[in-house]
Amino acid sequence: MHPQRFLIATGLTLVGVLLLAALGAPFISPYDPTAINLDAMLSPPSAQHWLGTDSLGRDVLSRMLYGGQISLLVGLVAVGISAVVGIGLGLLAGYYGRWVDGLVMRLVDVMLAFPTFFLILAVIALLEPSLVNIMVVIGLTSWMGLTRLVRAELLRLRGLDFMHAARLQGVAPTRLMLRHLLPNALAPVWVAITLGIAAAVLIESGLSFLGIGVQPPTPSWGNILMDGKANIDVAWWLSVFPGLAILLTVLGYTLLGEGLRAWLEPRQARR
Repeated sequence: MHPQRFLIATGLTLVGVLLLAALGAPFISPYDPTAINLDAMLSPPSAQHWLGTDSLGRDVLSRMLYGGQISLLVGLVAVGISAVVGIGLGLLAGYYGRWVDGLVMRLVDVMLAFPTFFLILAVIALLEPSLVNIMVVIGLTSWMGLTRLVRAELLRLRGLDFMHAARLQGVAPTRLMLRHLLPNALAPVWVAITLGIAAAVLIESGLSFLGIGVQPPTPSWGNILMDGKANIDVAWWLSVFPGLAILLTVLGYTLLGEGLRAWLEPRQARR
């Protein structure tokens, strides 16, 4: 199998399995993820609890399945927000140039001057740590790469013959950007979006692990890991299984993104 096909197939398989598990959580979860059973506190993996239980006797498998929904939601919504902002600003900067381009790129420079994760920490610390706030903050602090990608593609495309022909025909700027430029600039954007989902999952897990992300009793891979840290000496499964879930999710999206990059770049070069 060609390497790029292998990367895409492996990434799609990992992502597909995890998405199916998350979406099917209400049907395949053996227990209520928030049900407390003090008689089964910190029980190791067994026939009754395949991945063991946590410090409150809650089933880890059930909590991980529902935690996958949180990761899926955060990844998609946060990347959706960053894509809308990043693509919109990139279109304006790349098409109009001059002072518009300068203003947008200075804004990008200002945002890139702050370490993203610490900026998110600072904003979340000032706001109520809720799922909506987490998704919005991640989305609004991760658009800069997309803006630079779209801008670079538009700078390349706007000098081509089809753009000159469209301008001579009197095509409106908005139609030019949305119908002609944007579709031809999306190849690297899809790669960035795929990798951005992996980054959003990592950020959400990190925030929940620190206690300022998704709040208990809502299950999240990050807060399961937080519980595992407190019981690392007696409950290894609380650290291993959510850690593996995060690893496989990030690996799946990364392989998919790298496969798309390898597949799309030769096509772009032939244009």
